[in-house]
Amino acid sequence: MSSAPLRLIPPFTAATARQKVKVAQSLWNTRDPQKVVQTYTPNSVWRNRSLFFVGHSSIRQFLQQKWAREKSYMLRKELFTFQDNKIAVQFWYEFQDSMDTMKWKRCYGLEHWTFDAEGRMEKRMMSGNDVLIGENGNGDGRWFEGLEAEEVDGIVIPDGHCS
Repeated sequence: MSSAPLRLIPPFTAATARQKVKVAQSLWNTRDPQKVVQTYTPNSVWRNRSLFFVGHSSIRQFLQQKWAREKSYMLRKELFTFQDNKIAVQFWYEFQDSMDTMKWKRCYGLEHWTFDAEGRMEKRMMSGNDVLIGENGNGDGRWFEGLEAEEVDGIVIPDGHCS
């Protein structure tokens, strides 16, 4: 019996698409650019908000800068829909913005992913909006406060904050 990890490759089913989303959530919550970049094709194309870039080097640099700014980062991703080699995800993450006096913020967004035949992401398109959490960003009302990364799935996202 093999102990090799399950390969999550297209075409996706509801179960494998959901697993792919949760694997991505776990990896991003490590905040380790080197681990995260390995799940993308060498020439992966990204749009992150208003930024467009291609390839492992650019992705790694982006993630290093992102997590230098976004302290106390905690992410939750949920499957929105899928078809063949594509997955759409809704996500929420909370962070303290080191470029804005450590105010607490929550990003709400959607991602569209396209995968190659080996299951590596070849395209990631992300749209997201940040909102302050609590009065003047004091953090009151944080969803993931005091949680470990593996506990974020236990939080019920309030009505009006998800589809």
